[in-house]
Amino acid sequence: MFRHFGRKKLFAMLLALLLLSLCMSTMLLRSASAASTLAQAGAQSGRTIGVAVEANLLGNNPYTTIAQTQFDGVTPGNEMKWQTTEPSQGTFNFGPADTIVSFAQSHSMKIRGHTLVWHSQLAGWVNNITTSSALLSAMNNHITTEVTHFKGSIWYWDVVNEAFNEDGTRRSDVFQNVIGNSYIEDAFQTAHAADPNAKLCYNDFNLEDMNSAKSQAVFAMVSDFKNRGVPIDCVGFQSHFIVGQVPADFQATLQKFANLGLDVQITELDDRMPTPASSANLNQQAVDYATVAKDCLAVSRCNDITIWGVGEPDSWVPGTFSGQGQALLYDQNYQPKSAYTSFLNALAGTTVTPTPTPTNTPTPTSTPTSGSSCSVHYVISNQWNTGFTTTVNITNTGSTAINGWTLVFNFPNGQTLQQSPWNGSFTQSGSTVTITNLSYNATLPPGGSLSSPPGFNANWSGTNSPPSAFTLNGSACTVI
Repeated sequence: MFRHFGRKKLFAMLLALLLLSLCMSTMLLRSASAASTLAQAGAQSGRTIGVAVEANLLGNNPYTTIAQTQFDGVTPGNEMKWQTTEPSQGTFNFGPADTIVSFAQSHSMKIRGHTLVWHSQLAGWVNNITTSSALLSAMNNHITTEVTHFKGSIWYWDVVNEAFNEDGTRRSDVFQNVIGNSYIEDAFQTAHAADPNAKLCYNDFNLEDMNSAKSQAVFAMVSDFKNRGVPIDCVGFQSHFIVGQVPADFQATLQKFANLGLDVQITELDDRMPTPASSANLNQQAVDYATVAKDCLAVSRCNDITIWGVGEPDSWVPGTFSGQGQALLYDQNYQPKSAYTSFLNALAGTTVTPTPTPTNTPTPTSTPTSGSSCSVHYVISNQWNTGFTTTVNITNTGSTAINGWTLVFNFPNGQTLQQSPWNGSFTQSGSTVTITNLSYNATLPPGGSLSSPPGFNANWSGTNSPPSAFTLNGSACTVI
């Protein structure tokens, strides 16, 4: 009797534990899915999800409602830049920035200061200074006055913005040309003295691929700063992507910089595409936003993702890149896109739809068609003293669709691929370059061309002749 009672009691205890475990699991799942805003989803892992705003757009409108309900961080888009804050030497105007700071504080949002030293949107009088001592004095006074004005309000400052070229050299601007390499370090020292409690960042674009010359140069600089005790706390990765081009090594790049003892932040995220937007590009964009969220979540020191605008009407992209847009989470009518849902789900750690396809991994929709009829137009759209930008337009001149393609050509003058190419998976062996389709541009209809042709930046020296021959899936193409 006692032994029988013992088994029943043990069974009851096990059943109770099982039910308790199921109940706790259900509560955890409900908690993960309960996030109804981006801010709530980010908060589950301690991330701030911010947005860039413009003071003149704040009011009783969908723009403002989305900004204050979906996000818990704010970056002034233009209001803290030199052109606005010190339009003439010694005369400061903080009114527009104060409007944003007040808005953020009234909604308990963290504030990112953007930006103290930048070659663009710079007051004209700064470019007229020709001596190192005078410019250094003006720069330090500007930093000290602005940081002191906002002391205690700013979470992170973008102290210096976009100081490097794509080849890893320093950008030629008034600060570099008149003061020299030391101006960046001086700017950080001055900002720290003005507000020792604010975190200080270097911010730039095209740092996301660790193999690029620019990313390596910035890594060397901030590593040197850390080794010598220069007060730098973080690196901002602007992340102005083109759909389908989030680098496969983005997470590894974030971790590489974080390993220096730095915070890493995604500071100006958008993901543009040709307009009008195709359903394939919108689906790929949803994958891209989810990928960025997961890359940040995988790095413990990635503590902020800021979207560069609320919706299409306030995006900088259409005015800067002709024929491109739809780069943000909200559309022309401030309605959430599929990218919003996938980004929210990724931040909350729930299932992401559509299933992400790793960027730069060839994923033909079917076995590549052999014996293809084709033509190729190799277009050098921009060239400078050490590099150039090229788009490779491919046309199917045959009568049947090409499902999955591989294009091969040889550089004739020793050119080498640079940075992260786009709209294709690229490899180079010696002079031979191989490009394979991505998931969204695998099909070439009869008589049709790629809506998202592959392109790349490359280095050259001496001569930059175009390739003379191309093969698509093993068949020679006409060169046009």
